[in-house]
Order: sequence, then C-alpha cells, then structure tokens
Amino acid sequence: MSQRILVVDDDRQIVRLIRSYLEQNGFDTLAAYEGNEALHLIRAEKPDLIVLDLMLPGVDGWEITRIVRGDPAISATPIIMLTARVEDTDRIVGLEMGADDYIPKPFNPREVVARVRAVLRRTHGDSRPANILQVGPIRLDVDRHMAVVNERHMELTPTEFDLLKLLMSYPERAFTRGEMIDQALGYAYEGMERTIDSHIKNLRKKLNIPKGEPGYIETVYGVGYRLVGGE
Repeated sequence: MSQRILVVDDDRQIVRLIRSYLEQNGFDTLAAYEGNEALHLIRAEKPDLIVLDLMLPGVDGWEITRIVRGDPAISATPIIMLTARVEDTDRIVGLEMGADDYIPKPFNPREVVARVRAVLRRTHGDSRPANILQVGPIRLDVDRHMAVVNERHMELTPTEFDLLKLLMSYPERAFTRGEMIDQALGYAYEGMERTIDSHIKNLRKKLNIPKGEPGYIETVYGVGYRLVGGE
C-alpha cells in the first residue's frame, strides 16, 4: 500500500506542485488549505507524514504541531515544516516543538520528495526482528517504536527516536554531529548540525535524567554527544 502524505498550505498552487511530485513518485496524497481542515484530516485519515506550512488561516502550523505532539493517537506522525520564515530562531523553535524537518521557501519540489522519503525511511523502513535496547532507566523497543523511561511512556518524534536509538546502541561512544546525521538521519542539508542540538535539548527534557547518571546525554565539547552507559 502506498504511503499517504498530507500537504497543508493555504497556497493552492504550492499544494498542487507538491502533490504532483509526490504522486509521480508513488505516494498517495491528501490536501488541506487551513488549520482546522488539516486537524480533521490528521485525526480521521492518520497520514504517514505531514508537510505543514506554518502561516495558515485559523489554526496555524505551530499550534497544529503542538496538538499533534500532545495527542497519543497521532503523536508519532512525522512532520516536515514548510515555511517562508527562514530565520534560525524559527527553525529551532519548530524543531523544539517536535518537527522532524524544516524546508524553507522557495524550495525545489524534488528536495521535498527526498526529505519525505528520508523521514519515512527512518520511521517505517526498519523490517528487522524486534530489538530492545536498555540503558539505565531507558527502554527502547525499536520494532514497536516505543520508549519508556522509569516506567513512564515517552512521546518521541521520529527524529528524536532515531537519535536516541543511535546513542543507546553505542553507550559511552562519542558521536560527532555529522556522524549522528549520517547514521541516524541518513541525509543532511546546510545548517543541519545546528538542528541536532535542538533535538538533543528536547530529548534531555523528555528523559529528565540527572546529569552523569546512566541514560543522560552528555555533551562532549569539541566533538558532539554521548550517552552515559549503565552497568
């Protein structure tokens, strides 16, 4: 079955362009042109991924992201933000809210397709047998895409999950930001290394593990990050 992508933008020409390229590459698509319509489709159709403009009439893209990430039934849905706002602060805020990627306008529609494929590959492309990772109080069920810390279920975005999986697979190993992009995300773009810092900040907040204890994500100055291992 083809994967279904919801494209949300109040500019109908942009929606037609993105849908055309996605459908040419084998995806099914849905479209919404304002926030309330988008939320209805997300809940009713449960798309595999959302390409989401931020500046929408009604409920804007920031609020849609907050609502999606706060609803356990749809919180794991990948979100790629698409916006004319290109300042680093906007990108960081979007990532901290739970976006998995961020594409500024104007854009190359082929790049949108490539980004969609990369995020979906990380989210749905692992067909290996069930794999459980445990470090300190963190338990990661790779096959079921579930994370638990101190017996508490964590809602992670696909990008956060993949970064945590990489760090937990090699506790105590220091990864550069470039290695984390290559091995966990599988693609890169200008400024991507800075976005890794935002994802790590989100993970630390969600894990809520004291500094230095097993499972804490430690900054290795001049290098990148490592996960403190357990016994």
